[in-house]
Amino acid sequence: HFPSIFKESLRRVFRTFEPDVPEDGGKMQMAFGATLEVLTSREFKVSGAIGPVTSLGKKSPNVSDLEVGKGGTNAWSLGGVDPGTTVAIYFDITNPGTSPLPEGKRRFIQFLTKYQHANGRTRLRATTLCGPWYNPPPGEGEKRPPQQPGMNGYNGGMEQPSPVKMSFDQEAAAVLLARVAVNRTGSEDVADVLRWVDRSLIRLCSKFADYVPDDPNSFRLAPEFSLFPQFVFHLRRSQFLQLFNSSPDEAAYYRYILNRENATNSLVMIQPTLLSYSFNGPPQPALLDSQSVRPDTILLLDTFFHVVVFHGETCAAWREQRYHEQEEHAAFRDLLEAPQADAQTIMDNRFPVPRYIVCDQHKSEARFLMAKLNPSQTHNSEGGGGAQVFTDDVSLRVFMEHLMKLAVQS
Repeated sequence: HFPSIFKESLRRVFRTFEPDVPEDGGKMQMAFGATLEVLTSREFKVSGAIGPVTSLGKKSPNVSDLEVGKGGTNAWSLGGVDPGTTVAIYFDITNPGTSPLPEGKRRFIQFLTKYQHANGRTRLRATTLCGPWYNPPPGEGEKRPPQQPGMNGYNGGMEQPSPVKMSFDQEAAAVLLARVAVNRTGSEDVADVLRWVDRSLIRLCSKFADYVPDDPNSFRLAPEFSLFPQFVFHLRRSQFLQLFNSSPDEAAYYRYILNRENATNSLVMIQPTLLSYSFNGPPQPALLDSQSVRPDTILLLDTFFHVVVFHGETCAAWREQRYHEQEEHAAFRDLLEAPQADAQTIMDNRFPVPRYIVCDQHKSEARFLMAKLNPSQTHNSEGGGGAQVFTDDVSLRVFMEHLMKLAVQS
């Protein structure tokens, strides 16, 4: 597969727009000499950017002293860009907490993206975002016991949930946290970066979860936050922060791709997607957990860099006995073909082209799937379904128990 991965990826560098796209039909998707400038209202400043950028050293009044990534500027050069290039911008609120902003005060951010199109023309795209600031009322930070959900899904409308809490985007937040963590590995020890990730998660949960102080059993996260801890769990185990089994060039490649892909693709890298195929019906999304490995199912794992078709023990044995070539076992033939067709669809739309791996349970290449699963069953567990993962890593359940205990400490 290796030469075809390289050839196909190189071909996709020069992709063109579909013929029916207005103005750009048939033109190359790549653009050149791109720059990005960020303007803001006075209450906050630009800390920096993380992505495929270099600083243009533009020290405007809206540049913060607190640097994140490439800081000390509000303008960056991006070089060559394509429609999927994504840059993370970090901000610093400069308004002191002691003097609240006037009620109804609005903020704005403007992104000025300038680039040379493949047709030779220079284009400038201005994207302006606007919204209100929120002043937390006195005593909002104090912890109250979690309310029973009422008619509106929260607490019967007695107490309005904070707009900050309601507008939290956990997917984007996980990717923004991952980019900072990866950026810090360049200058800090990975163990220190992992401790910083843990502290950030504990602080977030202490501030936004509902709980009775010192009572882990009372800990509740709103739906806007409920997936964030598991994103962090998988980030801690990912190839971005665990360098075991990665050569230096592989590690640099994985981190570079994370720093330029959009939130959806980056989340697939952090927490891969798993589909389960069986005789019981159409393919179903499966938990990224060792419990999902069954002898009579086929799993399709997408980690962005690899697409893995994993045959359970029984399915692999049936295939070896060539049941799929017999007419009376047409259903089994369809079961074998379905994940391969879906894998092809994933690979057709991705750049760079992922490596395609077909493997069987208990064989050596099964490690590509087993290493990504939450180890709810390990060689130290007793009983339970699913497959055992040979690891000393803690499971998601143990991780959550520790998080709850630390977050509720008064």
